[in-house]
Amino acid sequence: MEDTELYREQILRHAGPVITGRFLGYRTAYTREVRIRRPLVLAVFVSAAIARILAAMLRFGGGGVRRKFKDLKKGPEFLVTPIRLRDDLGQLYEVEMHGHLPVSALHRGDLVQMTTRDQADPTLPTKLLRMVNLETMQLLTPRIPTMWSHLGPALLLQACLGLVLAALITSIWVSWPLGS
Repeated sequence: MEDTELYREQILRHAGPVITGRFLGYRTAYTREVRIRRPLVLAVFVSAAIARILAAMLRFGGGGVRRKFKDLKKGPEFLVTPIRLRDDLGQLYEVEMHGHLPVSALHRGDLVQMTTRDQADPTLPTKLLRMVNLETMQLLTPRIPTMWSHLGPALLLQACLGLVLAALITSIWVSWPLGS
């Protein structure tokens, strides 16, 4: 066993909502899946199917790529990159960054101030919400995909059209005279 393994430096998980220190570098990145609510995805999928059925009946174009429900219910993946920094007292911190930042935004040794939040899983490091590079005074906010970006504008537009059509058909059906 090496000496580095015996005397490994302790990494602090959380120090409050704001951590100020020197940027030490990125650790190995990996992907994690965004959780999405399945009933909501099912409602969007069904209402988009109504619009597709009507378009097929009226013989409108079509031919677009149809995404399967199985693909939709699996959430999008986003990049998770652990970031390490050291404060003025020499304590080492690790924070998770979800999403991407420009490559030139941080250099080793830059003084940064991070705003963090605890994650739902207490075994995970705190999550980076935003960061200010105090060397360049640049505000950095990583962006991750959401359920809405995963579904895409085309499917959401079809779902809205399907909801309008379903409401219209239901209102006509309810107001139709039965005994005439």
